[in-house]
Amino acid sequence: MNIRKYIAMGAALLLIVGACKEENRYASHVSDGVAPGKITIVDHKPLYGGARFFYDLPADEDLLQVEAVYTAKNGKSYTFSASYFVDSLDVYGFGSTDPHEVKLYAVDRSGNRSEAVTVSVTPLEPAFSRVASSIEVKPGFSSFFLDWINELQQNVNVYVDYSFTLNGQHRELTTVFSSNLAEDRRFINDLFLSPQDEVRIRVRVEDRFGNITEPIDMGAITLYEDIEIPKGNWTLPNANDSIGGVPMCFGDGLEGRSAKVIDGIIDRGDNLNFMHTHSRGRTGRTADGNMPWNFIIDLGDYYELSRIVTVQRHSGGLANINRGQYYQSENVGMYNMYVWDDDTDQWVFISQHKIPVPVGLSELEFVQAGEAGDEAYMYPNDPQYTKPTRWFRYEAIKSFNGNYTLEDANCLSEITLFGRKANR
Repeated sequence: MNIRKYIAMGAALLLIVGACKEENRYASHVSDGVAPGKITIVDHKPLYGGARFFYDLPADEDLLQVEAVYTAKNGKSYTFSASYFVDSLDVYGFGSTDPHEVKLYAVDRSGNRSEAVTVSVTPLEPAFSRVASSIEVKPGFSSFFLDWINELQQNVNVYVDYSFTLNGQHRELTTVFSSNLAEDRRFINDLFLSPQDEVRIRVRVEDRFGNITEPIDMGAITLYEDIEIPKGNWTLPNANDSIGGVPMCFGDGLEGRSAKVIDGIIDRGDNLNFMHTHSRGRTGRTADGNMPWNFIIDLGDYYELSRIVTVQRHSGGLANINRGQYYQSENVGMYNMYVWDDDTDQWVFISQHKIPVPVGLSELEFVQAGEAGDEAYMYPNDPQYTKPTRWFRYEAIKSFNGNYTLEDANCLSEITLFGRKANR
């Protein structure tokens, strides 16, 4: 037998022995009543609402994991674990920056725990209280909204307790929002109150470990008031007619018609109620390309605009239970808004809006969200009315495709505007 065969046999034998040892680690040790040795704490450092422990493991052959256990103020015990492959363990859920005691154990395959090693830690401010201190409340149109920052992106529940008097009846309501986004904005809508009616607001923030802030008084606000602008007097320029140097888009491709966008009827998949640019939306000339295309509306009178609701093309089948094209193919995902300023004889940019794509919805829920439409404020961070205007311009700049990077949006079903009649 030559030397190469001896080497190969030796390597194979080592592999078999190693595999047996590793397999032995995972074998059942039902009758093993011997606890592993204690871990040795090397260091620990505070985290936001938690701590990270670094340690050396005991040399027990059947060691499985390290567990950390602490008891919260509510008496509930929480356990965290890490595989024997790693040398650190993170623990979360501390509700304050007070010192907390954590017990750490080595655990073997039989479930035997070592003696506890107790460490006192002082965590950094927990995520839920950081979120609470960042909350801002702003009035909207028949609504109000809350902004907050959650840079740790931990799961929190934001409880909004609000009260008001409507038609002589006092009402107290609570709305709960769950979020783990780094920055979030949530609306409480359909509060049809006059600008003289106050809404008092308090907030509470809770984490997944049951820690919750005391109610935080956000004070009282009054809401803005607007109406849906009637479409009866709206008119559209002809395709490629220039208004203030900007051409009206072409929307009469295939089954689409531009007039369908302002008729008050949304596309439900079986009625073909949408516009279609046929990939030449800018002017109708193929040479001029598709996007950006501009949908321009003569409002028929002067209005101060507050918000817009857009509805996409559906084309989801006759049963109207499938997602179809909502939040995807051919629909507009990002657009700019402009109003015409008579004083300067030019278009004035208002804001840009990217329609968010809902996540975690069923097919039917996508249909419901799509039919409700997407709402955007003219001035999203500081709700107010635009300057009085007769002309509104909707500039479609990107589709949903390619994460809002492609210029292949052909369709739009409906535009609805809100605001108030201008005094002129």
